[in-house]
Amino acid sequence: MSKRTRTKDVGGKSAPVKPSGADVPVVGGREPCPCGSGRRYKACHGKASATPTRRVVRPFAGMASEADWVALHDMVPAATATLAPTDSTRAVTLCTLLPMAWPALVRQNGDVLLAAQTQTSSADVGRDLGDALHRALESEPGEAVAPRPLPTDAPHVSDLIDAGQPLEVRVHAGFDFWLDDPDAADDSARAGLERANAAIGPAARLASVSGAYWMMLGERRQLRWVLPEDESPLVDAMARLHANDDGLGLELAGGTRYLGSFRASGLLVPVWDLAAETEADEIEDAAASFRQRLDNALAETEPLSGAQRRAREALRARQLTVH
Repeated sequence: MSKRTRTKDVGGKSAPVKPSGADVPVVGGREPCPCGSGRRYKACHGKASATPTRRVVRPFAGMASEADWVALHDMVPAATATLAPTDSTRAVTLCTLLPMAWPALVRQNGDVLLAAQTQTSSADVGRDLGDALHRALESEPGEAVAPRPLPTDAPHVSDLIDAGQPLEVRVHAGFDFWLDDPDAADDSARAGLERANAAIGPAARLASVSGAYWMMLGERRQLRWVLPEDESPLVDAMARLHANDDGLGLELAGGTRYLGSFRASGLLVPVWDLAAETEADEIEDAAASFRQRLDNALAETEPLSGAQRRAREALRARQLTVH
């Protein structure tokens, strides 16, 4: 008799014996648990993984290129970066997204693609990525890694790679990197690739500063800049710039407009609207100049003036939290 149908006597009545967590299929948290207990999965075998309940606010803290990890996880549509695994000879590439929202997949040649953008199963994105990478490194060529509840012993992604190696991000016009040879793919794969490519807009990473990305959203052109500094001193520095009477404030250049900022994976991401037809290379010098002005403001130690405090409150009122 299978584990799912065995019964035992409980108070004179027969009741299902729940199989071990490894034998129970993963389903949605609100669905009935497949073990037959009658409870929802999240209240039954979905608890077996003991995943963190408190969200890790900065999942990539302490890693080189934290701002780029956040950008690939939260906002860049199609990009890749090479990772250096510490205990494997397999080539590993971090990418923004994979087909079917797979956390990872192994190419036929054994190379691993690890997705930064997936529906994570826990409150710790870094460990979700670590679990996906760990399983991919142990999978056979041609296999995809499916989502699952986070096990208690899941490593953080930084445990499996050289976390001190800066990311060399390559932004792509589409998801052709999904396929070893797009020209040799079958009709179904090419059709899926075309649909995915049609759904994203152009983007580019600035070369003059770290963590800044030029993006097109419909007809709008924006600069979204992930800043790695702790939020409190960063907002104070931006308030100093905003309240300055030098005529520059928080604008990058003529024709730009500071819109506000959002928080993503624990970091602040200011956003500017750019003038029509502005290309990424045309904003490089302005971004470098703003970075220098921001660094100077960060170095100031005097208490904020009244005007600067008011500017700080105005900036905080224009902040959103993505997650």
